[in-house]
Amino acid sequence: MSDSLVIIPTYNEKENIEKIIHKVFSLAQPFHVLIIDDGSPDGTASIVKHLQSIYPERLFIEERSGKQGLGTAYIHGFKWALNHHYEFIFEMDADFSHNPDDLVRLREACVDGADVAIGSRYIKGVNVVNWPMGRVLMSYFASVYVRLITGIDIQDATAGFKCYRKQVLETIEFHKIKFVGYAFQIEMKFTAIKHGFNVVEIPIIFTDRTEGTSKMSTKIFREAFLGVIEMKIRSWFRTYKQKSA
Repeated sequence: MSDSLVIIPTYNEKENIEKIIHKVFSLAQPFHVLIIDDGSPDGTASIVKHLQSIYPERLFIEERSGKQGLGTAYIHGFKWALNHHYEFIFEMDADFSHNPDDLVRLREACVDGADVAIGSRYIKGVNVVNWPMGRVLMSYFASVYVRLITGIDIQDATAGFKCYRKQVLETIEFHKIKFVGYAFQIEMKFTAIKHGFNVVEIPIIFTDRTEGTSKMSTKIFREAFLGVIEMKIRSWFRTYKQKSA
């Protein structure tokens, strides 16, 4: 048994999914992997199910009907992870923009006392490879904007590469997480901090995908821009249960 589960949401990732699974399972740390596939028409789920014959006790898949949003995919995975008693639960993309080798470093940060470890592109300068400058600036200043509105001291507020200790996900009330796109990542960090959890940033190098198609859109950015204000206002009217000792 492993105490660590890597959740990877997928939609049309046939070019990447087999390679990313083999890479995670090549690491010295015995991670398990849960794929949440939203009805990929390109056969991503079929590739994963074939690989389950190679990794029958380490690779799992949950299939959903159609695109339901990144946030709902992760929450589905979080509930599955808690039901299966994992201690360390990870978010990671399928496209190698997150280096699987860094899973070990994120886990070590949580073993050493962090409640949430974020793979941060901006904690030591700007560590992004192969993005156009316009997208780098948009992403960087999105985090500046989040810090300004929310007051949380996170340099990479939109990062999607993270490790949670189980207690964090047991404490967060998933039905109160409102966003399903880009803003989901911001809301999860904000909520963990409001609950009193120790959130740390671990420097990584983010490399844009070389295969497959990005799911980013202006609609997703717009949700995040307006959603941060809405999230902050909502927080004034709710109580956050504090982390237990």
